[in-house]
This record gives sequence, structure tokens and C-alpha cells, in this order.
Amino acid sequence: MIRGDRESLLAAVERSPRAAAAHDRAGWVALFTEDARVEDPVGSRPHVGREQIGRFYDTFIGPREIKFHRDLDIVFGTVVLRDLELEVAMGSAVTMYIPAFLRYDLRETNGEWLIGELRAYWELPAMMLQFLRTGSRALAPALQLSGGLLSNQRLRGTAGFMTGFRRVGARHQKLAEAFLRAVARQDHNAAARALSPSATITLGDHDTLDLTELLERLDGAAPTKMNSAGPTVTVAVTSGRGRGIMFADMPWRGDTINRIRYFPG
Repeated sequence: MIRGDRESLLAAVERSPRAAAAHDRAGWVALFTEDARVEDPVGSRPHVGREQIGRFYDTFIGPREIKFHRDLDIVFGTVVLRDLELEVAMGSAVTMYIPAFLRYDLRETNGEWLIGELRAYWELPAMMLQFLRTGSRALAPALQLSGGLLSNQRLRGTAGFMTGFRRVGARHQKLAEAFLRAVARQDHNAAARALSPSATITLGDHDTLDLTELLERLDGAAPTKMNSAGPTVTVAVTSGRGRGIMFADMPWRGDTINRIRYFPG
């Protein structure tokens, strides 16, 4: 596993909310590698390269005031994960509160840590429902967002953003929670039944674990936060060993988990 200095990686990631708060478009875009990818939310069509990432900024970040209320940062290799709530002022009368997990994959370029990939795990349908519940106050922000999508992303990009509505749902979240609770109580058989025959379990993305090792790590664990984005259920976990984040990748159909990735705090 490639390791980076924890404080340097966190400092590199922290430049993103700082540039967003300052409405520094050039500074924000420059935090990414030339071929970087932004998938926000996961499940929507990614923005690839600085030109597209700049249009992403113009659509979703530049017109708004965004505050990052961080709960937990995890550094694992060159990946930084953030468990947080996003406070997004859509206008003077509408503010959204969005529970999210952010994943930053960092790459060293000319002696500087840059973002190679940013993936944001949050629930677009839940955000839209919260938005619509504000009633008539949502009209002006909705028109602004629609106009920004069409002018910056065109029809293809707007359609790409809308694919973020498709995600694994409540049934899949219940399966992820049942798997975690079986792991927590050391019920190997029940945990194994939740996994597909070809399922993989890793510490981070690549360090292979068997199910017994995961049970040892997560003895007594409990979920503290959960959401779905694209094919992934993401779960914040607390146990006797501390906190962590678990990603459970699932097929759209069926009742099994294809991949578990666990990132310890």
C-alpha cells in the first residue's frame, strides 16, 4: 500500500472547501490533476478533466454558499475519506443539509498532492425531496439550478446528472445493516449468507481480508450513518477498535453483496 504523509494529504484535501468558500474557481479547479474525475453524486456521469470540472464548479459550487461540517476524516494510503454534512445555501431563503461521505483519491504531481478523483456519496432523491418541501421558496433556486445545468452541462450533461437518481435503495441498506450486525455479533454463517459466492472483502481497496478477519476487526460494531449512491451503500461504523467507513457494493437486482471495502479510522 502506498502511503502518504497524513497531514500533507489532509492539507491538500482541505484546500477544496477553502477555495469553494472563497469562490476561487481557478484555485479550486487547480487542485485536480489534468485527467481528474469528479463523480458527484456517485451514480451520475463523471466530469473528466479540468475543463469539465470547471463547468461542474460553475453549475454546482460557484452560485452557492457551501459549508462543510466534518465529523470524521480517515486517511488510508493516498485516499482521504470524509464523513460530513454539507450545508448548501441554494438562495437567501433555502438552505439544504445533506449527509454525505466524500472520497478523495490523491496523486503526487511535481511534488504536490493533487486530487485524481473525487467521489461524493449522498442521496440525490432525498435531497430533492428536502428541497421540494420548502414549497414556493424553492422556485427561484430551482430555476437557477435548471438554467445552470442547461447552460453549463447542456442536455447530455443534464441527463448525466439525472442518472444520479438511480441508486440501490432501502432493501439494499437493510441488507448492508444486517451484514454488519451479523459481523458485529460474530455470526460467521449469517454474514456469509449476505455475500455473493464471488464477493471480495478488502481493507481499503486492495488489502484482501477473509470474513473471519473482518469479524475480528468489527466485533461489537454498530452503524451510525448510512446512505446509498449508485450501486453502493456506505456505512459509518463504530466499534471497540474505533470508527471506520464500510462500502458495500451491490447488484441492482438480487439480495447479495458483491464487494465489501472497509476503511479503518
